[in-house]
Amino acid sequence: MRVRHLLVLFLFLSCCFVPVGMAQSQSSSADGHSEGRRVVRKTAPSYPDIAKKMNLGGTVKVIATVAPDGTVKSVRPMGGSPLLIQAAQDAVYKWKFAPASAESAELIELKFDSQ
Repeated sequence: MRVRHLLVLFLFLSCCFVPVGMAQSQSSSADGHSEGRRVVRKTAPSYPDIAKKMNLGGTVKVIATVAPDGTVKSVRPMGGSPLLIQAAQDAVYKWKFAPASAESAELIELKFDSQ
């Protein structure tokens, strides 16, 4: 029974996502502006072992709340594979944005693919 559930989960995830190897990111303001705050330092997400074994890829979207000094205060998942979300959140917490006069919410897309 357990094997059946794993097989169904594997088939579902493999149909919905592309192969993975690297992560690329795009950042934009979550409040509707086309340009978000400039990213000063990025950290690439580490690729989870289980996702590697499943050859799982896709896009993970998160909203980062960024303090005026450019540090990331919180990261909320907005979509993507549950197997990749934690890796994306952990990486974005390490990012540094350019200083601004107020706190902002930044929509970040991390794309996991084989190229």
